[in-house]
Formats: sequence, C-alpha cells, structure tokens
Amino acid sequence: MTRWWSCFRTALRFALIEQARNRLALLIVVLFVPLWTTLAFTVVARTPLRFRIRPVGRTVVMDGNILVQINGALQALTLVIAFMMFVATARSALFDQRLVRAGYPRSCLALAKCTALILVAVLVAAYTTAWMHLFWRPEQPLLLAAGMFTGALIYGGIGIVLAAVLRSELAGMFLAIMISSIDLVMQNPLINPDADSPVVRFLPAYAAAQTSVAAGGLPVVPSSCLLVGAGWAVGMAALGMAAFAVRTRTHHPGTAQGSLAGVEPAAPVP
Repeated sequence: MTRWWSCFRTALRFALIEQARNRLALLIVVLFVPLWTTLAFTVVARTPLRFRIRPVGRTVVMDGNILVQINGALQALTLVIAFMMFVATARSALFDQRLVRAGYPRSCLALAKCTALILVAVLVAAYTTAWMHLFWRPEQPLLLAAGMFTGALIYGGIGIVLAAVLRSELAGMFLAIMISSIDLVMQNPLINPDADSPVVRFLPAYAAAQTSVAAGGLPVVPSSCLLVGAGWAVGMAALGMAAFAVRTRTHHPGTAQGSLAGVEPAAPVP
C-alpha cells in the first residue's frame, strides 16, 4: 500500500506538471474567462429575463446581463477545462502506455488524472466566481462556485473521454466546442426563450446552469441539481477512465516499478 501511494503521488505530480506546462490553456484561463464574462455583463441589455429553476419549482427574474454572464461564464469555463484535460490526456498517451507496459499501476495513473481534474476545476471555478463577484453580488456565492465547479468537472471528464477515443486533436477540440456550444446555447434565456423546456434536463451542463442561476437569485439550495451534476461528473470520469484503461491495455506486463525514477514526463505542451 505504501508503494501504491508513492506511485500515486508521483503520477499526480507529473499530471500537474503537464497542466502547468500548457501555457496556452493558462493564458486562456487568465484572459479569456474574464473577457467573456465582462463583455456579457457590460454589452447585454439589463432587460429582466425569466429563468425556471425546476428542482425547486420556482421562477427567478434577473437582469438579462447577469443571466447571460452566468451562462457565458459556464461556457468559457467548460471549454477551458475540456481543452486542458483533452490536451493533457492526448499528449501523455504514449508516456502512459510506456509506464503501464513497464508495470506501473494503471489505477495510479487513472486516479492521478481524476485528482488533477478536481484540483484544476476548483481553481478555475473559484477564479471565475471571484471575477463575477466584482460585477454583482449573488445570493449564495459558495453555491455559485459549486455550480461552476460542477460544470468544470463534467466537461473535464468529457475532455478525457474525447482524448481517449479520438486520435486527432483537431477533431477532439471541434467536438468539445460543439458540445459545449449546443449545451449552453440551449439554456441561454436570451437566445432561447424556451430555455426551461423539459428537453434541457438531458443536457450535460443542465445541473450546473440550474445551480448557478439559483445561487444568483434565490436563497434556496437545489440539492437535486447538485446530485445530478455529481452523477454526470462521475459518469464522464468513469467513462474516460474506462477508455483510458482500454487504450493502455497490455498483454505483456513487465515487472512492477515502485516509482517513476528515471522516466521523463511527456514533452512540454507549446
């Protein structure tokens, strides 16, 4: 067990190094997320819009620029996290296969990727929520951060899934952008007046959007949304890890190695 935890810590360190080396993703987080949320708040009219919070059976009326900012923040955040996890998983594929063939525990690598996703999602969700807090005061700031975190986890899992099943980075990023755009546009009350349609309940970011809007305008906690969001996140992570296990499968395992000593991490991401 001690050796397993040592392997996990080393794998997690490499996973976090990969994320830190993705300078483009970090630049997008620092600049793109604030730009998108700022434009949504300052450019969109303040005309009040209705948004149905189905889990609590209430309708919240908020300024249009606030609702669009919440939706835009979710879209920016989901795209960034999907991009980060897709690139990290795709670029480390050969490195992971080498480690598994050398006998490195596949469970350590899989758990390290999930842990890295959680840590990155926490940081980006907190950063996004803090930036939004500069423009208006949500009823429940922590719940708003939880909604953003949920969306980040779900799309991080989607990024892992796409990287595990697709060979082309261009195809993976195109699908991530299309999935996120369709998902969040359908739930934008400014674009889709029927944004509270029952159909949207089957979209990945439904729980995240419902939780985030409820946090902005209501003093209640839609606990069922948090459970649904957690289910989506766990489901996407499990699917991604299953695809990862298939992709790194080997029929000729070597002798187990206790650490990653002497093995260099994947090439830096430009």
